[in-house]
Amino acid sequence: MSVLPTKRVRIYDVAQAAGVSVATASKALNDTGRMTEETRSRVKEAASSLGFRPNAMARGLIQRRSFTVGVLTNDTYGRFTLPLMAGVSEALVDQGVSVFLCAIEDDPALAKIHVDAMLDKQVDGIIASGKRIDRQLPVDLTNLSVPVVYAFTKGPSDAVSLVSDDAEGSREAVEWLKGLGRRRIVHITGPKTFASVEERAGAYRASVGDGARVLYGTWSEQWGHEAVAQIWGEDGDKPDAIFCGNDQIARGVVDALRERGVSIPGDVSVVGFDNWEIVAAATRPPLTTIDMNLKELGREAGRLVLALAAGATVEPGIRKLPCQLVVRQSCGGMPRS
Repeated sequence: MSVLPTKRVRIYDVAQAAGVSVATASKALNDTGRMTEETRSRVKEAASSLGFRPNAMARGLIQRRSFTVGVLTNDTYGRFTLPLMAGVSEALVDQGVSVFLCAIEDDPALAKIHVDAMLDKQVDGIIASGKRIDRQLPVDLTNLSVPVVYAFTKGPSDAVSLVSDDAEGSREAVEWLKGLGRRRIVHITGPKTFASVEERAGAYRASVGDGARVLYGTWSEQWGHEAVAQIWGEDGDKPDAIFCGNDQIARGVVDALRERGVSIPGDVSVVGFDNWEIVAAATRPPLTTIDMNLKELGREAGRLVLALAAGATVEPGIRKLPCQLVVRQSCGGMPRS
C-alpha cells in the first residue's frame, strides 16, 4: 500500500490557525515587528501544534543569512576538532544554524578550495581550528566577507581567538599533587617547540620551585617508557609524583612504573593532560588528567561567531578558557564534587 506524502504546513496555515495575517505570523515567528506578547505567543503555539517548519531559504532571504557556519581545520585525526565541533553544534543548533566541517590537512590549495566553497554558500561565519595553538592554518582568512573566530589555532592579533588556559591547568595539576603530600614532582612532556609545552612547563616550575625538573621528548607512550627508564637508571631519590604533558606520555609512564613493580598511586602519583577518554579511562589504574574543556571552547566559538554575524562588537584578542582537573585512581585522593 502506497503512503501519501504528508502535506507541508505553510505559514498561511499558521496565520489562519492563530487568526492573524500572514505578515503578522511571519513577524511573530521571526521575533520582529510590533505586536502584543499574547499575539506573538498565540502564533508560536499555533506553529508548534501544526508542526510548522520555516523554509530555510525563504528565511535566509528575509534575514540575509544562510543559517550555516563552516568549521575549517587541519586536525584530520580529529583529536582536538571533534570535541570542539560538538560544542559548536550544541551552541548553534538551538539557533537553527547548521554546521559543516571541512578538513584541509596542511594543503594551502585544498584550504582555498574549501574557503571559496564556504563563501559561495554564503556561510554566516567561519570557525578556524587546528592541531596546536601556535601555528596558523595554511590559508589567509583575513579580509573575508564573513566573520572568523579562531579556536585552538593561531589567529591574527586583531582576531577573536580562543584557547585553553594551559598554565592554569598545569598549576591545578601540581597543586593537587602537592595537596596529596607529594614533594618530588617531575614533569615529563612533549617537544619544546610547542608553545603549550613551554607554558605548562613554566607553570609547573613556578609551582614546584627549587628542584623542578622537566624532561622534553615526543608526544608518545614510548617517550613515557624512555623517560621512566632514564630516571630510574639514575642514583638518588626517585620522584613520588610525575606530571605528564599529555595522556599518551602518562600511559607510557604508568606502564613503565608498573613493569618496575612501582605502586601507582601508592609510591608514585601520575597525572596526565588532555583527558583523552580513550586513553585516560583505559589506563590501569585509570588516569587522573587535565581536561582542556574543548567542548566549551567550541560552544564559546559558536556563540561568538553568531554574535559577530549579527553585527555585535566583540573585543579582539586571545581569550583563555579554564581547564579542569579530572581525578581518577592514578594519583590518589578523592574526586572533588
